[in-house]
Amino acid sequence: MVNNMPKHISSGLKYIAAVELKSKGLSHKEIADELDLDRSTVSHYLNGRNLTWDSIDVANTIVNMCPKDFLSMMQVLFKDIDKIRTMTLILKSEEYKTIVSKSCIGCGLCVDLCVMKAIKLDSLKAKIEADLCCGCLICEEECPTRSIRILEVNK
Repeated sequence: MVNNMPKHISSGLKYIAAVELKSKGLSHKEIADELDLDRSTVSHYLNGRNLTWDSIDVANTIVNMCPKDFLSMMQVLFKDIDKIRTMTLILKSEEYKTIVSKSCIGCGLCVDLCVMKAIKLDSLKAKIEADLCCGCLICEEECPTRSIRILEVNK
């Protein structure tokens, strides 16, 4: 017997993402394009069909995880890196301030580790696009010179 739970959980996450995008004023077509779904699936999600409350509850639990655990779950549930980034940017609403100190040696480890592709090297120094940062802290934890700080912005 095949376990469909990951599919149900990813459907729950897509439902939450569709609701979030709808609240931002996107049309069904725009939501479908953003989530790489057909419009009928978006319509079903927004009307609460084809979903179980359990899958939505589990999805809400995942959304409320710390950013690092959330990102890990996204990587398990959505194998495609573009889907992982899209879902993360839609579902994680926190904002982050990013600081790279002068001690950065431009080794590029942070660039390679960043799933969100928020970090680039510029003049042999890491530059982080805060609007792409999901706050997972992987770059901060793995930086050999401890040059990166990621701080959550209180809104």
